[in-house]
Amino acid sequence: MADAVEVGSTNVYADLGYPDAEALQRKASLASHIAWTIKARHLTHEAAAELLGIDQADIVKIVRGQFRGTSEAMMLEWIARLGHDVTILVTKTARQRPGKIGLEFHCSS
Repeated sequence: MADAVEVGSTNVYADLGYPDAEALQRKASLASHIAWTIKARHLTHEAAAELLGIDQADIVKIVRGQFRGTSEAMMLEWIARLGHDVTILVTKTARQRPGKIGLEFHCSS
């Protein structure tokens, strides 16, 4: 008898039942982009920490996806300090429904 396979969504935090799943997914995307940028710029954790104004241990945590206690706003600031422009665009929804928050990254190495 084969094990049953359950197909998940695109948000692992929602699949695991976290109440703040959307925010956690955004922060995971931001942390991933921070890690990608550090690697693409060939920065050591020490150099990245100095550039971002945080402890080297915090860089290690972010690169490993440990971002609880770090705000999205702070992560956006770090992305800017790493040399990326951050633009926040507010648009009206097509219908009378709550809006959503999404992230798009337009970067290349």
